[in-house]
Amino acid sequence: MTAATATAATPGTGAGTGAPGLRRRLTAWRPSPYLLVATAFFVFMNVLAWRNNIISDFGQHASAIERIKANPLHPANPLVDLSGDNSPYYSPLIVFLGLLAKATGLPGWVVLKAWGPVNLLVLLTGVAAFSRTLSANRWVPVLALAGMMLLWGIHPAAWSGFLNIGSLTRTLTFPSTFAISLTLHMWALTARAARARASLLRHAFIGACMGMILLIHPITSVGAAAGIAAIVAGWQRGWNRRAAARWALTVAVGVTIAVVWPYYDVFGLIGDTTVDIFHKGLYGRRVITWYGLSVVGVPALVMRWRRHRLDPLVLLYVMDIAIATYGWFSGHYTYGRIFGLLLMPPQFALAVELTRPRPWTRLRKTMAGAAAAAGCIGLAVQVGAVWEIPWSPVPLQHLVTWPSYRWAADRIPVGDVVLTDGWHATHVLPAYGIFLVSGPWPDPSLSVDVRNRRGHDVHVYFSPTATPSVQRLITQRYHARWALLQPGERIPADAHVVATHRATGETLVRLTP
Repeated sequence: MTAATATAATPGTGAGTGAPGLRRRLTAWRPSPYLLVATAFFVFMNVLAWRNNIISDFGQHASAIERIKANPLHPANPLVDLSGDNSPYYSPLIVFLGLLAKATGLPGWVVLKAWGPVNLLVLLTGVAAFSRTLSANRWVPVLALAGMMLLWGIHPAAWSGFLNIGSLTRTLTFPSTFAISLTLHMWALTARAARARASLLRHAFIGACMGMILLIHPITSVGAAAGIAAIVAGWQRGWNRRAAARWALTVAVGVTIAVVWPYYDVFGLIGDTTVDIFHKGLYGRRVITWYGLSVVGVPALVMRWRRHRLDPLVLLYVMDIAIATYGWFSGHYTYGRIFGLLLMPPQFALAVELTRPRPWTRLRKTMAGAAAAAGCIGLAVQVGAVWEIPWSPVPLQHLVTWPSYRWAADRIPVGDVVLTDGWHATHVLPAYGIFLVSGPWPDPSLSVDVRNRRGHDVHVYFSPTATPSVQRLITQRYHARWALLQPGERIPADAHVVATHRATGETLVRLTP
């Protein structure tokens, strides 16, 4: 045996084996730009989201978790003390979180808060996965994430399913955020399946993802399905009977999962107009003030269209615009929530075009300058949304944090019914497992008559002309044991004051049975 051979055979001395080889590999490894940016963003957003008080739809989702925790098979309605049969809030995600709350004994609102980092992790990995299907450049996901967070409008667009910094401080834990994040992963899987012959198992898995998104957030599923159609139309190789059968399997699996889900009938929501009026505000002037900065990515879409007439990002953008337009002209304004996905094609297209190799034409230089200017404006808007900046040279809209209601929730047992007509209170108190007489959002599982009667009774109860006998009748009708009074509302005759909040002026009273 030669000396060279003996050296190579000695354990731990090879170029790629043993401790020295491992050290060399670790030394040679460098984190990607996106890993560094995404890690910093992960910490930053979780800190911002955790410090926020309960706000908006959080209470309704946390309440649904609490109902599953109390009765997994037959949960009550998330907001009122009635059956929750066929309530669309009982999606697979909420049921999973409810079972997690039951197993751990944690309150529903704590479980939902703790789910925020998971949502963000799925989102950040989804951005990376989908970016890799568009370009191998390691800077694309960095610019795509920046575009998603900043290229919105000159006013902060805070709504469920809108992924920007200001909105995510409020909606990071929401099912809509998980649904959109899962959509990015599903699009990445679809792209790989379209470009290369994929197994039946992968097609079935894509269908399972589609079914889950449909159940978790139905309006997001419309945009997610449009993305699948755009990717398959633009990138599918070798269209034949076998390829068609594989995509038919994808659709069949997704539909089957949605059909067999026992908690509610998702297809029964088709044509439902219950919440349309609440989404009208997504249109009008807000098309410019909430989404206008995203137009800097449209030239990038045009460039992609000139290279490939069936480019998936272009097709998806056109289809999303068609969906949003249908929502406006049909009066089904709920389709306006597609704007959260509609902005993604120009955001991702811009990220790809700005990282393409030379030559840098005048058009690309202009596009880069416009993108930089829009990004700076978007950054100022998002920073102003999160922090009040009194010294700002231009007025910035700040997203006001809601008051905490722990002072009341700590005194009201889980499952008790409270009478209140306060805007913040009706959104927040359900997070702690407290029932309302009338909820702030109409649940499609409750009939119009039931919702109207309950809303009318709450209005009558707090009317200045309501007599003690009428108030007592309403209290007994709904088994209410508590009332949360707004400033100026008189204390009922059969009530005992428990606490008053100095900041809001609200008063919690216990009602005599």
